[in-house]
Amino acid sequence: MQTLNWIDWVVLSLTLFAIVAYGTWQTRGSKNVKDYLKGGSASHWWTIGLSVMATQASAITFLSTPGQAFNEGMGFVQFYFGLPIAMIVICMVFIPLYHRLKVYTAYEFLENRFDLKTRTLTAILFLIQRGLAAGITIFAPAIVLSVVLGWDLLTLNIIIGVIVIIYTVSGGTRAVNVTQKHQMVVIFIGMLVAFFLIVSDLPEDITFREAVDIAGASGKMEALDFSFNLNNRYTFWSGIIGGTFLMLSYFGTDQSQVQRYLSGKSVKEMQLGLIFNGLLKVPMQFFILFIGVMVFVFYQFNEAPINFNPTATELVLNSEYSEDYQTLQNQQKHIFKEKKELIYSFVNQDNQQAKEQLIEINEKSNKLKQQAKYLIEQAGEKQQIKVESNDEDYVFIHFILNNLPRGLIGLLLAVILSAAMSSTASELNALGSTTTIDLYKRNVGEKTEEQMVSASKWFTLLWGIIAIGVACVGELAENLIQLVNIIGSIFYGNVLGIFLVAFFFKSVKGNAVFISGIITQIIIIGLYFLNLYEFINLPFLWLNFVGCMVVIILSLIIDFNKTTHIDKGILVALIGILSYFGSLIV
Repeated sequence: MQTLNWIDWVVLSLTLFAIVAYGTWQTRGSKNVKDYLKGGSASHWWTIGLSVMATQASAITFLSTPGQAFNEGMGFVQFYFGLPIAMIVICMVFIPLYHRLKVYTAYEFLENRFDLKTRTLTAILFLIQRGLAAGITIFAPAIVLSVVLGWDLLTLNIIIGVIVIIYTVSGGTRAVNVTQKHQMVVIFIGMLVAFFLIVSDLPEDITFREAVDIAGASGKMEALDFSFNLNNRYTFWSGIIGGTFLMLSYFGTDQSQVQRYLSGKSVKEMQLGLIFNGLLKVPMQFFILFIGVMVFVFYQFNEAPINFNPTATELVLNSEYSEDYQTLQNQQKHIFKEKKELIYSFVNQDNQQAKEQLIEINEKSNKLKQQAKYLIEQAGEKQQIKVESNDEDYVFIHFILNNLPRGLIGLLLAVILSAAMSSTASELNALGSTTTIDLYKRNVGEKTEEQMVSASKWFTLLWGIIAIGVACVGELAENLIQLVNIIGSIFYGNVLGIFLVAFFFKSVKGNAVFISGIITQIIIIGLYFLNLYEFINLPFLWLNFVGCMVVIILSLIIDFNKTTHIDKGILVALIGILSYFGSLIV
């Protein structure tokens, strides 16, 4: 794997420096709370839309998503099918309410509706899950640069975290919004460049249409799965139902997103910003996944390593399993040659037999990869070294470093780091705001504008340090983008359910929803671990739906004597839905 050339360093450094310097300069001198926490409520819809997208599109998106498509195909796009539905609901219900109450955080509303302890509970749940997620969004690009530069992860976690802390603390919400707008421009340009370069690097006798056919024959273009099978993690139904609940929770109750659109000039600007995000997000994710599929096609004509993680490969080749691993590498080379011939046969003759043989040989290749992972894990255990055998997060960066021309490598790395910085900045900004408004201000009483801004800066700095700490002790899961969504799914459904009770069940009081929230969180964590150890079958996306339903039902049951006839009817219906869903899980 090649290292960075001086021109890549220049492109990378200038791109990042220009974005950060411009955002810091444009937003210098925020003296009051409204300017610092809500950006002066002056953002236009396009700034809101791009900022919302940039918050969600972390470095993990551009590292993990192409790798996931490389291995599993386009099915992950179904995860986002609920997003447009969620955007419509939030525009109709959440935004008008937040704007009318003139809140700084989403959780302020819950004290008005319920009580202080419910507000504090939801704020703490947000702080826990978003604090963990912020660490992962720092950790993701650190992995990339550790591969590129050969630096240790600890140093890189600290460097990336400190860069983000500087402009987030100095400029607050406006700095985050302004920098994110330009970061998204860099991201769009970079991904378009990457796509056209991948397609242009395919053999001259392979057209784009034939490349798509090859991907389809290899099972990579199956974007829709209408089965109601809980063994399949990503289906149309999990995306529409579980995805909608996750997106409602994330965009409607997660302060890192709520703070983005609360900076809007008016309700209309906020709504247009979210609709813009809803219309563009699914096509963007489809495009990023499609890039991963095209990388897969590229490696059907160019030899790929049996494992894309160079650290894992080096470890196993320097262990007692070296000979076995080299045998697998040789078998992989033989399969590559055989597969290449089959692909040309399929393209030129388009016969069913070649397609079936292509599926069979892909299965052989996948088995070899699994055996390679096993050897890597064994080598790690023997040497007592923690190493990641799953290589999905390394696929795209391997392609960038080994196949793109000088200068463009720097641009694509700037894309990944821009995404990391934008997402982490939003998270730290929201963590600081929530701690200041929902915990500090609410418990210490009124302070001057200068004191509140100062407190917010100190809390943002504190959460930045905590995020760096989480990144330093973090370890790769099956896939980084899945890890972030798993963490969110454990908490989001419960929080969303509390908000839905607040919106639609006027008779339910604070004590009932507070107790229900605590019980629900314990249940959801329990369900996650039961699924992890295979006692039940419940993919993490469904935790959003289950958590939301459980907290609503428990709130109605606890407050049963005070509910109206309509509420009781709804309660019966909800219990019926959850009972049916429970039978599917078990």
